[in-house]
Amino acid sequence: MDNRMNTIAGWVLFGCASALGLSIASGMIYHSGKPEKAGYPVESAEGGEGGGAAAAAPIANRLATADVAKGQASFAKCAACHTITNGGANGVGPNLWGTVGKPHGHIAGFGYSDALKGVPGNWTFEALDQWLASPRKYAPGTKMTFAGLSDPQERANVIAYMNAQGSNLPLPAAEAAPAAGDAAGNAAAPDANSTEMGNAGTPASGAPSVDPAAAAEAAKKGH
Repeated sequence: MDNRMNTIAGWVLFGCASALGLSIASGMIYHSGKPEKAGYPVESAEGGEGGGAAAAAPIANRLATADVAKGQASFAKCAACHTITNGGANGVGPNLWGTVGKPHGHIAGFGYSDALKGVPGNWTFEALDQWLASPRKYAPGTKMTFAGLSDPQERANVIAYMNAQGSNLPLPAAEAAPAAGDAAGNAAAPDANSTEMGNAGTPASGAPSVDPAAAAEAAKKGH
């Protein structure tokens, strides 16, 4: 009986030692600490990493500083599907000569998607900016598979280049930055009661108040 109990105890101790050894070995092989570099940033079509970029300036302001040459270089991303020469042939996408200001789906005979043809209005500067940011968001169901341009200034450059190719529409006026007083809720505006005489006879700011009874008494003594 003693030999059997010793054998059982020995196997139990062996099993525990083996489990401990495997735990230590696996901990050394599969390191669970924080990696030196946390993965890869994913850029979304809406701009920035994870779509958290700050709001872009108005397209009118970006067009005011747009670079047509840079826009032409960026248009190379579109050249696989589009031509932009006068009289150029349609490709996978329509020819884009003179597109700015034209209605959506303006080229007769081209197979636009119903999604795009259903978007009201024309290809304004604002519409092109939204389209280039995310075609699928601008016209859900569009055939266009291009993810979009996340850089707001790059979009402005491309739009300026497109406008120079047969459209030549005047650029919209840049929007003025809000004045400091407006941004502070007109906090600097003067109080009318402190600068003008109120309806109840309140004197202007800084003017001394006069007691009528004291003034009358002073006049009697003066005589």
